[in-house]
Amino acid sequence: MQLDTQSKLGSNTLALHWIVGIMMIMLLAVGVFMEETKSYALYPWHKAFGVLIIFPVILRVVWRIKSGWPPPIREYKKIEKIMSKLVHYLLLIGTVILPISGFVMSAMGGHGVELFGLELVARNPDPANPMEVIPLNGSVAGIAHELHAIAGTSIIIGVILHIVGVLKHHILDKDGTLLRMLGAKV
Repeated sequence: MQLDTQSKLGSNTLALHWIVGIMMIMLLAVGVFMEETKSYALYPWHKAFGVLIIFPVILRVVWRIKSGWPPPIREYKKIEKIMSKLVHYLLLIGTVILPISGFVMSAMGGHGVELFGLELVARNPDPANPMEVIPLNGSVAGIAHELHAIAGTSIIIGVILHIVGVLKHHILDKDGTLLRMLGAKV
């Protein structure tokens, strides 16, 4: 287990960043697609990968608490440091809230939660109309739905700001931040 240094990021940091980042972007894309097109055939996959991402997200938070934030490559202006921290915290907190709120929304809404066919929380069908469900707790499901929507939008904004920051570092600053995030020693 290699710790982060100013010139090179450790394998845990790199793996968790890219696993969570790629999975989260894919889940957001599928979620937005389903909402925009009202095509919900991908829900079982969305839920399954949403459950799976909880584990690397928790590992990432624990790793961040244990190892701290990677040191910057060089000194930056105060506003740049503040923006960087805000975006990183937005992404870290958002990636915790999004899958957990999705799980709670589905479970408490009576829709159940499955992981590739393995029933984690049973569906609660309406006896009068088995195609419909009865919420286990509609209020909690509603709050979780709102949190899920807010976290999703926040992460999308955070990812855009993160990419803008990466491009700024790579194109304007030419400081090696992107190369370090790709595993290179700078």
